[in-house]
Amino acid sequence: MGLVSTRVEQPPAAAAEAPAIRDRADVRRQVKLVVVLAIAAGLLLYFALSIDNATVKYVLGDRVSAEFPAKDLAAKPVVWVSFALVLGALVLAALNRLPRGWVATTAYVVSGLAFYAGFIVWAYSDQGEGAFQAAIANPLPGTIEIGTPLVLGALAGVMCERAGVINIAIEGQFLVGAFFASVAASLAFSAYMGLVGAVIAGVGIAALLALFALRYQVNQVVLGVVLIALASGLTAFLLSQIPSDPAIKQYLNEPPRLEELPIPVLSDLPVVGQALFNQTLLVYLMYASIFVVTFVLFQTRWGLRVRSVGEHPMAADTVGIKVNRVRWQAVLFGGVFAGLGGAYYTVGSTGAFDRDLSAGNGFIALAAVIMGRWHPVGATFAALFFGFMTNLQFQLALVDKIPTQFLGATPYLATIIAVAGFVGRVRPPAADGEPYVKS
Repeated sequence: MGLVSTRVEQPPAAAAEAPAIRDRADVRRQVKLVVVLAIAAGLLLYFALSIDNATVKYVLGDRVSAEFPAKDLAAKPVVWVSFALVLGALVLAALNRLPRGWVATTAYVVSGLAFYAGFIVWAYSDQGEGAFQAAIANPLPGTIEIGTPLVLGALAGVMCERAGVINIAIEGQFLVGAFFASVAASLAFSAYMGLVGAVIAGVGIAALLALFALRYQVNQVVLGVVLIALASGLTAFLLSQIPSDPAIKQYLNEPPRLEELPIPVLSDLPVVGQALFNQTLLVYLMYASIFVVTFVLFQTRWGLRVRSVGEHPMAADTVGIKVNRVRWQAVLFGGVFAGLGGAYYTVGSTGAFDRDLSAGNGFIALAAVIMGRWHPVGATFAALFFGFMTNLQFQLALVDKIPTQFLGATPYLATIIAVAGFVGRVRPPAADGEPYVKS
């Protein structure tokens, strides 16, 4: 009996694993990240080399006061540490070691905060020997102040567009909410009644949006623009009818403002306590609204129906869901948040209503919806980001290193960079803006 020899072929070690093929979208994402981080690192290097004075002044509050005195901060070490952090993120991005998920998000946040720290220190450095020395202030109070109506407007946009209705009219809801909040609060001598008036006004514009978009199937983009024009003209006309006589005006357009309600213990936290937990009821309602909208959309049966009629209304109809009824409900629910956002411009901050008081912030809230990928949490962060950049614009107005013309464009430029470099292409709900007719 002969021996039978068998030979087992071993796969080549190197050739066994073929290199993974990357899609073009991932390559474009890496290129954008490398370019943005390289620009940030180059600017930080310039900032570090151009600073002469050793220190800058900073304050933990939103302004220098007896409670928050100005302190000295070493300027160059802060900028060099910021440069090192951004450079590290740049190296990781160039080597494609920033996968999607929490790792990349953490790197983006750290890089953004590092660039902000280095930039703000450079901007406030070398102010000269004058008597007035501007101090770096805590950006959180201003961010919350500017971002509150934007967050509420963005949540209204998320509710509507998740149901398949484009809400361009957020600006109009802001205007009527602000006006009727002022009137209701003035008549009742109560800022809290102003919130009720704002909600009713916001829901009223939402009802017009739903009526013409769902029942009469008017083009929703054109309809939104028309509703904004209606709200602007209506509030301007009603404002002109209010007499200037103080004895009458106090009942129509001199509302009391919401008072601050500090939360015990939390309001005493350093840095964030006064900014986040020494706020008015409206700001606390904004906090609660984020959780309510997120929970309702993703943890309830009604929220599932809202998302289904926004993605595939025909499929939703086949399982017995009343498509237009659900859309009506979502649009009216969104009107509550938009009305509250409008109330912030009167009873929440300035008091009396003035013409076109919201100054186009409804469009910024709509942009936050897109930037946040039609998710309530993402839209919230996008709105707060714009509030942060707008507050930065106001802070930098105290120093003269950057031209005022450029400062005015800073929030919008930063938003464009964030969308182009970090958000990228987004996909709206599939049936967004498409009317549904039951066949």
